[in-house]
Amino acid sequence: MTDQSSNQMWGGRFAAGPDAIMEAINASIGFDKRMAAQDIAGSRAHAAMLAATGVITDNDAEAIREGLLTVLSEIESGSFQFSTALEDIHMNVEARLKEVIGEPAGRLHTGRSRNDQVATDFKLWVRDQFDAAEKGLLALIKALVDQAEAGADWVMPGFTHLQTAQPVTWGHHMMAYVEMFGRDLSRVRDARARMNESPLGAAALAGTSFPIDRDMTASALGFDRPAANSLDAVSDRDFALEFLSTASICAVHLSRFAEELVIWSSAQFRFVTLSDRFSTGSSIMPQKKNPDAAELIRAKVGRIFGANTALMMVMKGLPLAYSKDMQEDKEQVFDAADNWMLALAAMEGMVKDMTGNRESLAAAAGSGFSTATDLADWMVRVLKVPFRDAHHVTGALVAMAEGRGCDLPDLSLEDMQGVHEGITEDIFNVLGVENSVNSRMSYGGTAPAQVRAQVQRWKEILAG
Repeated sequence: MTDQSSNQMWGGRFAAGPDAIMEAINASIGFDKRMAAQDIAGSRAHAAMLAATGVITDNDAEAIREGLLTVLSEIESGSFQFSTALEDIHMNVEARLKEVIGEPAGRLHTGRSRNDQVATDFKLWVRDQFDAAEKGLLALIKALVDQAEAGADWVMPGFTHLQTAQPVTWGHHMMAYVEMFGRDLSRVRDARARMNESPLGAAALAGTSFPIDRDMTASALGFDRPAANSLDAVSDRDFALEFLSTASICAVHLSRFAEELVIWSSAQFRFVTLSDRFSTGSSIMPQKKNPDAAELIRAKVGRIFGANTALMMVMKGLPLAYSKDMQEDKEQVFDAADNWMLALAAMEGMVKDMTGNRESLAAAAGSGFSTATDLADWMVRVLKVPFRDAHHVTGALVAMAEGRGCDLPDLSLEDMQGVHEGITEDIFNVLGVENSVNSRMSYGGTAPAQVRAQVQRWKEILAG
């Protein structure tokens, strides 16, 4: 096949033929340049260790250290020229280092491989993202705790199947999300602790014959210890998978809350008012205020889930140790991290700025026969009626009220006694939504006193 026909087959995108195609598929510099700071930090630690163990001279180590700082400053200032011909961030940095300091640059790669180098860089980058996620989650949890404290005794409807179930408090609902995001916080911290082992010094796959000190480089880079098996160290991407799975579970929570905010801010509910900072108007309907930030958070879940699935598919069939497939690990994680951090920040902003509409919440709390369970519980507690019988009596009273177009508290005592003669005037002390929520004093219940106790517990956690 001639070059001309080859070019026609591949199309104008690759006018230079197969060489250009190979360069394009092989190069990762377009995305892994995001790890420049981590790459240079790892190289500095490695060079210092090589000097300390006598593998290179102190003069060479000092030249490498100064040269790497120069390269980093060029990257940070935007003057660094990245080359796809040099494939990745590691080779781009090393090539520029040689231009800056000459021969000593060639000694930097002693006792390591690009395999352990990229694993180290990627771990450092993911670790930074875990730290950012921790900060974002703490800020969001604090905003939710503040909302819960402000509305600890505001009544609102609780739902199952999106149907009115029982009255709860605004504070209780906010604290439900505190618990969700608290578990996300726990997963972030747990995964970060598990991943904090250094691959550096594992070399290509078998370790190295140079007298390196892996404990020294691990400590310099903030790792707890060096990874114990060189084959595993270069082929492990569990830390990236855990990052994506943790992000995915948190994204579920963000999306569930975003969905509620979309519903709650609608004209039909009016439970909350979102600030103008996190809403937009309509191009044609001047009355509209759209919860776009919440909707976009809800949508971004797909990207995070997709990244998680994509990386699992990359890793599922790879034999030990390193394969080039693993170059496909970073773009997925980078995109998921960007969208997770943005979603956390947007949700925190919405929660801090949103206003709960107490009157609308209270009006809705008393509708839909929301205190029917309280009536049944009262019959069990006071009249000693078996619960199944009380359930049947309550159902009959609900049907009566529904037929008359009224709620349970609007039925007369005579109406109720017509269904069960043991019912007394005391029942009306139970049917109010305020009485209902105040009675739910079991641990973790919706009573304002319980909500305030949980708020205090979380304040202590956040302060610690």
